[in-house]
Amino acid sequence: MNRWTVGLLALALVSVIFSVSIGREVSFPEALSVLRYHAVFGYGTIPDPIADRIVWQLRLPRALLALIVGGGLGIIGAAMQTLVRNPLAEPYILGISSGATAGASLFYLGFLPPLISKALTMPIAAFAGGLCAILIVYSVAGSRGHLSVARLLLAGVAVASLMGALASFITLSSPDPDKLRSVLFWLLGSLHLATWNVLIWPAIAVSIGLAVLLALARPLDGMLTGDESAHSLGVPVESVKRILIVLASLVTGSIVAASGAIGFVGLIVPHAVRSFTGVTHRKVLPASFIVGAIFLLWADLAARALLPGAQLPVGIVTALCGVPFFLILLRRNRQGFG
Repeated sequence: MNRWTVGLLALALVSVIFSVSIGREVSFPEALSVLRYHAVFGYGTIPDPIADRIVWQLRLPRALLALIVGGGLGIIGAAMQTLVRNPLAEPYILGISSGATAGASLFYLGFLPPLISKALTMPIAAFAGGLCAILIVYSVAGSRGHLSVARLLLAGVAVASLMGALASFITLSSPDPDKLRSVLFWLLGSLHLATWNVLIWPAIAVSIGLAVLLALARPLDGMLTGDESAHSLGVPVESVKRILIVLASLVTGSIVAASGAIGFVGLIVPHAVRSFTGVTHRKVLPASFIVGAIFLLWADLAARALLPGAQLPVGIVTALCGVPFFLILLRRNRQGFG
């Protein structure tokens, strides 16, 4: 474990403590007391029941969900950029997040046939939607074994717009007005629904995603040089591409089911990481996970601070950061980073 990893892990821990300690209802010493009490299995003074509920049942699950979602988007962004060898790729831009949102909306609002709905869960519906979206984008962008970057971005924008329109239509057509506000808020990307139970599926999916990508680190390094060069190095390029597509849909779908569509994390984080780790995936992937987790946690803190007493979707904050970054990348026209 290098010094960058140790430093980032320490920063992540400090960020979590800071996140659960901010607020008027619970003071910093009270928050630390609650964390210490649960961390050492009941050792120490029993915390105030109200402080315990706010910190342990509300703030800590939200902070951990931010870590999971941010980390997952970070590693999938790095994988997508390697898949298409373009620094502009990420789940939101390529339509995976919008597809997952459409699939989850169909399930949540009851627009699927009862027989199908009973066989699905929210993460599975989101996974199916994300997989359909990226398969459409990839099939349009690829021609005779060649992947066109221009077509990829255009297809991603088109599919993302289509899936977003579909999700909005489904939401506005819902017969249950009580769900309308919560779904619209969820579509913008939010962590306010975080509970300990909500953490389970995204944590499992992101853990699987990180483990598989680390196992594919060497093939991913080879794919940065191009398909032909990777083939000459013994990399099963097409098999790796299929794995990456399914994995991106699985992780993004599970994340969207828990937090909605949060964009641009997968775009910003890998670039920031490569500036101090280089392009080797054995270093890029763990650092992208930790930096993505920290970034989204602080973005959520900013969302809480911008409108005190209100719930500002964290997706708005990440878009405010990500859109200028995306435009700068387009302006510089960077087409390679391998």
